[in-house]
Amino acid sequence: MFGPDAQFHRFFNDPRWALAALRATVLEAAHPQIGAALIDNSTFVAHPWRRLRNTLVSLQRMFGADDDTRRREAARLNRLHARLSGTDARNRPYDAMDPKVRAWVVATLFESSVTMCRLSGQPLDRTTMEQLYAEFQAYLRVLGDQGGHLPPTLKEFWQYYDHTVQEELEDTEALRVILYKLFDHLPAPPLLHGLPTVWAAGRALAGPVLGTITVASLPEPFRRRAGLPEIPGAQALMQSAYLGVGLARFLPDSWLQTENITNLLYLTPDSDDPRAATLNELRGRMKRAGALFRLVTPFPAEHGPSEHGPAEYGPAEEAGPRRSTEARRSAEEFFTEVLDQTGDGYLDWPDLAAMARELSSRLDLDEPEETKLYNAYAEWWRELQAALDLDGDGRVSKEEYAAAVPSLAGPALIRVAEVLFSVTDTDGNQRIDADEYRALFRTGFRRTMTDADADATYSRSAFVKDFLSFMSGRRRSTAFDPLLAEA
Repeated sequence: MFGPDAQFHRFFNDPRWALAALRATVLEAAHPQIGAALIDNSTFVAHPWRRLRNTLVSLQRMFGADDDTRRREAARLNRLHARLSGTDARNRPYDAMDPKVRAWVVATLFESSVTMCRLSGQPLDRTTMEQLYAEFQAYLRVLGDQGGHLPPTLKEFWQYYDHTVQEELEDTEALRVILYKLFDHLPAPPLLHGLPTVWAAGRALAGPVLGTITVASLPEPFRRRAGLPEIPGAQALMQSAYLGVGLARFLPDSWLQTENITNLLYLTPDSDDPRAATLNELRGRMKRAGALFRLVTPFPAEHGPSEHGPAEYGPAEEAGPRRSTEARRSAEEFFTEVLDQTGDGYLDWPDLAAMARELSSRLDLDEPEETKLYNAYAEWWRELQAALDLDGDGRVSKEEYAAAVPSLAGPALIRVAEVLFSVTDTDGNQRIDADEYRALFRTGFRRTMTDADADATYSRSAFVKDFLSFMSGRRRSTAFDPLLAEA
C-alpha cells in the first residue's frame, strides 16, 4: 500500500492535485469540528506556505517506503492531534483525535483525487479507484484507526460521503477564510520575497480565479446550503482549469516532482543551494520589470522584511556596528510577524504551541524531547500571561503587548532557548555542528560564526544569546526569521 509503486504517488506529483488538495482542504474546513480546530490552532492564515510544506512532508513520510519513518510520523501526528481540543463559537466540543473526524480528512483527499480525474475528462477505472481507496484506508490504520471508520467498500464509501456532505458540513468560519480572506491576503512565498509588485499583480489575478474554481468544484447540495455564490460560467472555467493544468503531465517528470517545486518556492536569496545564484539574477530582472509595472498599474506596494533594510547578521554572521537600525521591528510588527502565529490578532497558548510544533517538526523530535520543548513554551506562556494580560481575558492583545513593551528575556524564555539548543545538539557535545544547524535552519553556516572556532561549530552560549536577541530585541535575524516569522 505504500512506497514508490503506490497509486498515491501518481496523484501526489500530478499538477492537478494542487487544485484537488485545495478542494479537499475546503471540504475539511466545512466540518464543524475541523473548522473550529483550524481557527483556534492552525497557522494556515499567517503562515500558509509553511503549513503547506509541512503537510506535504508529512504525506511523503507516511506514503514512503520506509516503515520506521512511517511509524515515527504517525506517532508525531497523533501527539500533535492529541493537543488540539476545545469548543467552537457555539460551545460545541472539538477533538482532533476523534476517529470520525480523522476519517473525514482522509475521505476528502481520496474523493478529491477521484473528482480531479473526472473533471479532467479522465475518470479512474474501478481497479485503480479501489487500489487508491485501499491505500488511504491503510494510511488511516497506520494512524491507529482499527475501528474501520472509513467504510469497507467503495459503494458504502459514496453513501457515507453523500450523507456527510448533506447532513454534517456547515458554512464554517474556516471555510470562508480559506475561500475569501486567504486568497486576498496570501503572502509571497520565500522565493518571491522582495518582489511585492510582481506578487501583488499575480495574486490579484489568480486569487479570484482559484476561489471561483474551488467553489464550482464543491458538491452542489453543499454549495446551495452554504449559500456559496453561483457565478455564471464558473463550471466551464473550472473544467477548463482542470483540463489545462492536466496538460502539464506531458512535461518532463523532473519538472513535476512536488518535492522539487516546494523546495524551489522556499529558496531564499541567501540560500547555499546552487540554484540560488541563478534565481537571484532572475529576481533582479523581475524587480526592474516590477518597477516599470508599478508605474502603469494601481496595485499597492507591499512591504516585506527585505524592504525594511538589511537583516540582522544572524548567529552565523558578524555582529557589531554594521547592524542597521532599519533592521529593527516595531513592537506591532514583532507581534504580528512572530508572536501571533495563528493570525487572529492575539497572543495565546496556541501561538506558542505552533512555534513548538514547527520546531519539533523541523528537528523530527521523538516524544521525550518534543514534550520538553512544549513544556518550556507552556512555562513561557504562563510568564507572558501573568505579565501582559492586563484585562484578564486569558490572551494578550497587540495593544497590551505594545503598551507594556516588555523585555521578554525572562527565565522562562531562557529555558526555551536552552531546551531548543539541547534538542538540536543531537550528539550532546554542547556544540551545534553543520549538520545539526542545517536540520534546524535549512541552510548552512554563514560567513563568520559568532563564537567561531576551528571546527565551525555553534556554542550553547552563542545560540542562547542569539535566540534571546531575536525573541526579545525584536531585531530581524537571517537565521530565525525564516524559521518563525516567514509565511
